[in-house]
Amino acid sequence: MFTLIELPYAPAALEPVISAQTLSFHHGKHLQTYVDNLNKLLSGSEFERLSLEEIVCKAPAGPVFNNAGQILNHNLYFTQFGPYTQAANAPEGPLAEQIRKQWGSFDTFKTEFESKGVGLFGSGWVWLSAQADGSLVITQEPNAGNPLAKGLKPLLTFDVWEHAYYLDCQNRRAAHLAALWQIVNWREVKARYL
Repeated sequence: MFTLIELPYAPAALEPVISAQTLSFHHGKHLQTYVDNLNKLLSGSEFERLSLEEIVCKAPAGPVFNNAGQILNHNLYFTQFGPYTQAANAPEGPLAEQIRKQWGSFDTFKTEFESKGVGLFGSGWVWLSAQADGSLVITQEPNAGNPLAKGLKPLLTFDVWEHAYYLDCQNRRAAHLAALWQIVNWREVKARYL
């Protein structure tokens, strides 16, 4: 049985980027529904004893994959954030070095990442992932897709389903994506990379 993850910060800690109201709906109701749905679907199935990661890699397209993928995606999404800061917020160490090596600068990387998020038609996720050799790749994953299913190591993701930002930004996806950098907890993202 899977359970709803606890957030590593207070409900209002991400304001003004993500409001407590959005967090309440997105985490407390939306993600909870995926957890409840998956638990019902797994009962007596071949996936019943597998981890979320294993289900995402092994389940065919359909309800089990969709619900497991959305739980895994949201778990990575919510745990990559920390309290809002107006100070410059950027990665350090090996991850920062790899970003500079591949994109030339952190700002260039951010521009491409946001562009991929804005450019994803419909709903889904934009990801920064690591390949086996440590190089990085930005991917667009529609619906419940996760780069793990492609053999990549997910590091950072921005949710581009409208429920992630509509209460706070209405239809302004680009504005929402640009603001998310202020709440990324780069220590968590770096730990996923190493």
